[in-house]
Amino acid sequence: MFEILGTIFNTILYQPLLNLLIVFYNMFGKELGFAIIAMTVFIKLITFPLSRPSIHFAKKQKELAPQLNKLKAKYTDKKVFAQKQMELYKEHGLNPAAGCLPIIVQIVVFGFLYRVFTDLLGANGLVSEKVFSMLYDFPWTTIQAAETLKTSFLMFNLAAVDKTYTLPILSGLSQFALSKYMAKVNKPGSEVAKTTPDTKDDIMYNVQEATTYTLPVMTFFIGISLPAGLSLYWLFSTLLTFFQYWMMNSDILKYIFNKNEPRTTTN
Repeated sequence: MFEILGTIFNTILYQPLLNLLIVFYNMFGKELGFAIIAMTVFIKLITFPLSRPSIHFAKKQKELAPQLNKLKAKYTDKKVFAQKQMELYKEHGLNPAAGCLPIIVQIVVFGFLYRVFTDLLGANGLVSEKVFSMLYDFPWTTIQAAETLKTSFLMFNLAAVDKTYTLPILSGLSQFALSKYMAKVNKPGSEVAKTTPDTKDDIMYNVQEATTYTLPVMTFFIGISLPAGLSLYWLFSTLLTFFQYWMMNSDILKYIFNKNEPRTTTN
């Protein structure tokens, strides 16, 4: 059973990620750093639909803040309030666990990217027979079995641990900035949660509080123990996530999609 699942995941995740990295590596003049950045952008684009529910939840939570305040004032019993809160979310088609899905997807992709990097960048970039056998028979995935990939990017060796701690620190700081921004976006709902008898009953608040500080610390310690290429991926993935949330919570997209509509003027 586990062998079958392993084969399936290798086919739908590991092998495509490996080939995608090689495609971008060839497209960007055999510059692995730019290939990783390009692949990060590509992954963010195709997984964007998974991020929309959590962004939608954050925006709706702001709109529902007055109703949550009324529930808080009306129901002082923590269990009753939690039940009424969930009923309000359900009434508006909201799932508090929606914010967890993008994180889970990112962790899964990161796990398979770790395998890609360890296999592809093993022996300081020397392409093994195992890697060569996993490549598709396409022009853009063509590399030689004994070829050594160019793993240097700026001052980093992407196949080795970043001993300067630069990328792990930047990854951790960017993750912390994203967490604080999300806390700001969710502030109305969080303010309600903090004034309830027991904040443990608010799922979104509990998840947000737990990840604000733990996730950046985990990002840093993972980064100092894995190849720098993974830290580079995580850094740009976090920055792009920040950009996604900022775009969705600003008026920019409204302006883009409504710019052709006639404006109304008031006298």
